[in-house]
Amino acid sequence: MLLDFEKPIADLEAKLADMKQLAQDKHVDVHTAVKFLEESIIKLKKETYQNLTRWQRVQLSRHSERPYTLDYVYNITDQFIELFGDRTVKDDKAMVGGFGAIDGQTFMIIGQQKGRNTKQRQQRNFGMANPEGYRKALRLMKMAEKFNKPIVTFIDTPGAYPGIEAEERGQGEAIARNLREMFMLKVPVICIIIGEGASGGALGIAIGDKVLMLENTWYSVISPESCSSILWRSWEYKEQAAEALKLTAEDMMKFKLIDGIIEEPLGGAHTDINRMSQTVKQEIIRNLDILNQLTPQERINLRIEKFCSMGVYIE
Repeated sequence: MLLDFEKPIADLEAKLADMKQLAQDKHVDVHTAVKFLEESIIKLKKETYQNLTRWQRVQLSRHSERPYTLDYVYNITDQFIELFGDRTVKDDKAMVGGFGAIDGQTFMIIGQQKGRNTKQRQQRNFGMANPEGYRKALRLMKMAEKFNKPIVTFIDTPGAYPGIEAEERGQGEAIARNLREMFMLKVPVICIIIGEGASGGALGIAIGDKVLMLENTWYSVISPESCSSILWRSWEYKEQAAEALKLTAEDMMKFKLIDGIIEEPLGGAHTDINRMSQTVKQEIIRNLDILNQLTPQERINLRIEKFCSMGVYIE
């Protein structure tokens, strides 16, 4: 998948490949030209990815090859045991979770999961969880608390599923209950936005002691397209909407809504999944060491204080 702003880079890479093929077929010395092209590609990549617009970061966060929750899980854990069901309705495939061991420490890992192909996307409901998905997540969090295991959540969703049946089964109540219960969890909670962080669907598993965002992700009450359709009655103004929403990781840090940004490989997380996974793993371990120095009540108090201090209001 090639994004619009990546085409100049792709053109140079194609020229480089042609040049190398020519040198191999015709036995021509093009070492100098190859070196110049390679340097030009690196320079162009840095200029492009270090100066992305907000909309371009939204596009990168949705890249079809970007790692999803289970990609990280299987890359960072030594062993993972997936758990299923909310014990009320059914198992929601859009929300995955289970116990996983990272460097000998057991974690409860929970996250939204998207699909790679049409069949998987339908099975995973495009990463949009139903009420049973959020109730499943809460059940697993309570299990983690019972066994005194830290929790890691991976957020990547275009929003909670908005269907009639989801509303009938209490979508709003399920998310609201998660928010309340996550504030009071006695174990460390680390939340990482790895792709899209849209609305209450993201927030439903994002109340944590540490909330981190990958460099090319977004976090907002509404997507740029939906915002554009409401304000301008058209999706054509999504770029302007993205700028107005200020939804990037850098924006979130400025507003003090998150605790840190995790740097991605040049070109995005999908360009080097192993390296990205190891970076995420290191951040999880580093933040857990910090949180373990606090008592459960201290973590709860700081968690509540952090979220209560967000935003601007007048009494």
